[in-house]
Amino acid sequence: MKILNLPLSRSNVDRAAHIRSDQAALEAAWGSASIVHFNGEGFLVEGASLKHITAKDITVPGERIFLGTHAGIFYFLFCSETMIGAEEDYKTLREISAGLSDLDVGLAVHGQAVAHWHHKTAICSQCGDSLHPALGGSVRRCINEHEHYPRTDPAIIVLVKDKKDRILIGRQAVWPQNRFSTFAGFVEAGESFEQCVVREVLEESGVTVSDINYLGSQPWPFPQSLMIAFEATIQDPESARPDGEEIVEIRWYDRDSLYADATSGHLLLPPVVSVARAMIQSWYGKDRPPLPGGETWR
Repeated sequence: MKILNLPLSRSNVDRAAHIRSDQAALEAAWGSASIVHFNGEGFLVEGASLKHITAKDITVPGERIFLGTHAGIFYFLFCSETMIGAEEDYKTLREISAGLSDLDVGLAVHGQAVAHWHHKTAICSQCGDSLHPALGGSVRRCINEHEHYPRTDPAIIVLVKDKKDRILIGRQAVWPQNRFSTFAGFVEAGESFEQCVVREVLEESGVTVSDINYLGSQPWPFPQSLMIAFEATIQDPESARPDGEEIVEIRWYDRDSLYADATSGHLLLPPVVSVARAMIQSWYGKDRPPLPGGETWR
């Protein structure tokens, strides 16, 4: 089984959970920490990298989130809608993730996911009281000690192949002409990953899965998903058809036709930071002419 090296799964940060419960240690760490700033939409950057600042650089109110440690350095996310410095540059994770180091990818993906969860989780669902950050921002807690943890929505994403090793990709109704990708969907309550693969592929493309292989997983904090990647072989390629609602067009590709359409502009491939692109690239192979494109679709 080959596990893909997925772009947003590159992280070498130790989340150091034991430090979260030690408020004195967190306060001491903040004073010497390397801090990344998130303004609710984008990260403070310097060129193509995250700009790391210190506590002394922060003069606006906001929220601290402990992200972990690496090589003896403590890392925090600082969240505030007010930007730090009028001339500073902010970019979204979609814009910068492909060029970030393993360290910065781990910090940004973790930080954005938790920051969005904090923003949306203000009231306790058990008692209706206000929630406040606890344990270094990894938990939100109300006055009645009810604890709430970040939510992650699992979603499967599938590279569908037939016995001739062609791949099947589809275009969603909301996408422009020639934009195609692999099939994906959220896991429903009481459903396994494998059951979700079979259901989604059948619903969206009309074909029946016979074999499933796990390829890897990647956080997708837009806002709170975890993409679980599979490849699936189907037995009935002649049955392929779009569902007409979510998927309005499907295409079969071998490697030569994929390259030809992508080069001519008849096919817009998924962005380089996506699981879909990594799956297609792995199937396509390294010892071939490089596939064009890398746009974010945004």
